[in-house]
Amino acid sequence: MLFKPDAKDDDKSTAPPRRSVLSRVLGRLVSLLITLVILGGLGYLGWLAYQPKQGGGGGRGAFGRPDLPVPVLAATPRVQDVPVYLDGVGSVKALNTVTVRSQVDGKLIKVNFVEGQDVKKDDVLGEIDSAIYQAQYDQAVAKKAQDVALLANQKLDLARYEQLAATNAGSKQQADTQRALVAQQEALIKADQAAIDNSAATLSYTKIVAPMSGRAGLRQVDQGNIIHAADATGLVILTQLQPIAVWFSLPQQQIMRVNAAAAKGQLAVDVFGNDGVTVIDTGKLTGIDNQVDPTTGTLKLKAEFPNANYQLWPGQFVNVRLKVETLSQAIVVPTSAVQRGPAGTFSYVIGEGDVVTARPVTVTQQNEHDAVIASGLTTSDRVVTTGFANLADGSKVVIGKDDGPPAADLAPRKRSRNPDGKGGGQGQGQGQGQGREGKKDWPGKGGEHRGRQEHSEGDQKGQTGPAPAAGGEQSGAAKSPP
Repeated sequence: MLFKPDAKDDDKSTAPPRRSVLSRVLGRLVSLLITLVILGGLGYLGWLAYQPKQGGGGGRGAFGRPDLPVPVLAATPRVQDVPVYLDGVGSVKALNTVTVRSQVDGKLIKVNFVEGQDVKKDDVLGEIDSAIYQAQYDQAVAKKAQDVALLANQKLDLARYEQLAATNAGSKQQADTQRALVAQQEALIKADQAAIDNSAATLSYTKIVAPMSGRAGLRQVDQGNIIHAADATGLVILTQLQPIAVWFSLPQQQIMRVNAAAAKGQLAVDVFGNDGVTVIDTGKLTGIDNQVDPTTGTLKLKAEFPNANYQLWPGQFVNVRLKVETLSQAIVVPTSAVQRGPAGTFSYVIGEGDVVTARPVTVTQQNEHDAVIASGLTTSDRVVTTGFANLADGSKVVIGKDDGPPAADLAPRKRSRNPDGKGGGQGQGQGQGQGREGKKDWPGKGGEHRGRQEHSEGDQKGQTGPAPAAGGEQSGAAKSPP
């Protein structure tokens, strides 16, 4: 089937295009101008960012403001005697430890101590049933009494035989034989006395006494049990806590230094508490091991401490320092004044006109607080201790006062940079001022944030009263549209 083309379709196909060539050219020119404007703005911003670096230091770019002095804190080197310590790690051990055991077998009928009690030497800690040992002692005493009576009779016979032999009324051989019997009986009495002493000692072992003064540990045997001299556990363990010993180790590189210091006299040893800073007791070095541990390369040393307040306990791990010498009249500065660079250690010294100079220094030793300077500084110098972030050799500084502890910032403050050099500083100053008054403003954005806050407050007031002249969108939206 054939269809006749519609006349409207023919008119659309033959109609001229609506968009002329001139409109297309104008559109392209507008796009090109917008692109040039954007590129120009980006170039201007980059030029503004590059200007302060060309000016150098704290300058303000094209406006050429002079460098501002760097705020720092300073200190003066001082002269003092500085002790030299060697740090080590050790463990606390009782000076003497004794396992109290029974020396005889029997039934434990009494325990005379409390666990954890301080006992003195010769205190009775426990008692064993002594019936058998008392009977043995009485038997030995009776045997001696019998032999003593027999000896007395034999001595009387000896006297008679000697008289008869002197008058030739009796045989001299009989007198000599009686004399030998008397000697034998005297020896037998001595044996009886030894048996008595043995029985008395055995009887005394039924009372278990403390061999030294110390602190009792946990009881190993309860009352009523049969204990034996061969028991390994014993009745209780006594430890001597006053004084007490600390065994610690030092690297083998310090052997010569320790031996040289020990040859001059007694060396003091300090032990630290749990915080690692507080010295809880001071003692003396009592022993140096005669060989180095080949597995660790360390040398063991032993120190003794009074332990007056029982601050040290056997088995406790502690930090120890050994004083080996004292540096007399050494130059000391705060540790923060010593900086490290590619060429070694140096310090910023404040010279004339409050201009700093980096000066190399030689550090003998240092700790968390002080550093001993061997060369490079004198007592007339002033060194920088704080404010190194913006500091360089030749910088001008302003010295502040360390009157109190610094307040810690919870978050870093944001800085603003404006082309005219006015808006950022004013906003920053206002933000800091509002921050001191307790308002929630941020530096650099103080004006904008405060404006937004006042704007929101005006909107809230506009709901109950007349809206301010600078009302925002919310107050305008509250009104009915025209």
